[in-house]
Formats: sequence, C-alpha cells, structure tokens
Amino acid sequence: MRHWKLPDTHNVRDLGGYRRLTGGTTQWRRILRADNLHHLDAASCHALAEAGLRLVVDLRNERETGAEPNPFRDNNAIAYLNVSLFEALAPIALLTTPFDMSQRYRDALDHCGEPLAEVLSFMAAAPDGVVVFHCTAGKDRTGIVAALILSLAGVCDADIAADYALTAKAAPLLQRLRGRSLAAGADPAHVERVLASDAETMAAMLVHLREAHGGAATYLRRHGLSAHAEQLLVDRLCR
Repeated sequence: MRHWKLPDTHNVRDLGGYRRLTGGTTQWRRILRADNLHHLDAASCHALAEAGLRLVVDLRNERETGAEPNPFRDNNAIAYLNVSLFEALAPIALLTTPFDMSQRYRDALDHCGEPLAEVLSFMAAAPDGVVVFHCTAGKDRTGIVAALILSLAGVCDADIAADYALTAKAAPLLQRLRGRSLAAGADPAHVERVLASDAETMAAMLVHLREAHGGAATYLRRHGLSAHAEQLLVDRLCR
C-alpha cells in the first residue's frame, strides 16, 4: 500500500516496494514520507502507533512548528525529532519571488549536507518499527530526504523521480495549500510553480547529486553519516 489512507492527511506514502539495482526491493511499513501531521486526530495517531510507529522526524522550521504543532511532539512512547531544513523550501507564503524549484533542490544539497546527514543518522538509530518524516506538503524537504534514502538503497533515479511526482495526486492537500497562499496574497503563477511536483525536477537534482557530490553515499559520508549508520538505514528499509 503506497498511500496510507488517513482521513485527516493526504500525502502519507510508504517507501516500500521499489526495485533495487542490486536485487530485491525496498520493504513495506519501514519508512514513510508525509505531509504535515498537525491535522491528525487521535484516531489517526493511534492507528500509526498501532502500525508500529517509533520515530517522527519533523523537517519544518520553528515558525511552522509553533503555528501547527506536531501531535507526536510530547508523546512518551514515540520519539520525536525536529530538524529544520533549508528555509527557502518553507511554505509558499514565505517565498516572495519566482524561482526554479530544481535549482532550490540543488542549493539544498550544496548547503544543507550536515542537517540532512543528521536526519538520516537519527533514522538509522531508531528502534525497530516504523519511521515517518515530513514537512508541510511532503514534497520539497521531504522529497529531498526520500531521494537520498532511496538512492542509498539502490533505487534507480527514474523510480525516485516517479515517487516524488506522486504528490501531484494529493489534490485535497494541494488545494488547501493553494487556497491559503492565495488568501495571503501570493502570486497565482508563483503558487503553481511552487506546488508542482514534476518528475523532471527531482531528476535534475539527482544528476546534480551524482555529478557535483559523487552520489548519495559519498555526499552523506562527507557530511557526517557514518558507514555503520548508512548500513543500518539501508537494512531498515530493505531487510
């Protein structure tokens, strides 16, 4: 089940089921990517806990987490980690000029290596069970982290880009973000550029990851992910 159907969120997706270049596939119910979990009600939080949730990694900044707190932040049974990633990938209302999203992703790789490695290190060290990581839309910051994880696991660029593009199917989420941004006075054309999740955008980032940084493993190792943590993370998703 790629999409986890929860009534109060729209972009919770499983990273399982992708073919690995070295053989086999990534496993289901190990690592999930998601949009903002603030909207989850008690029943949905309970459903995730019953499914084995052990760690929630929130990639939003202090302004976002203050306005829309994470429901797992004070949960004694489930670990919670907040690592703010790349301010320029924050919500649409905070972005005031048109831009090339693929360039923003390349900038994120160039300037956010340490926090990205920190996020993956915490995932690798999490107790057995399900890990979920998320931002606001579950597309940009979440998309970069998902791409790095899947690349480490040996998933091909085309499948990683296709996984990124699935956010386009989250119509209720996109409509909510679109409406909020337009109400705040954002330029409509700019809003559509920010909300787009074309596979080509992620494909361009993956080319930059390989050509400028030597690929996911080399990049993350350089910024602090140990070889042991890398193996733990791959084992979590693939064994």
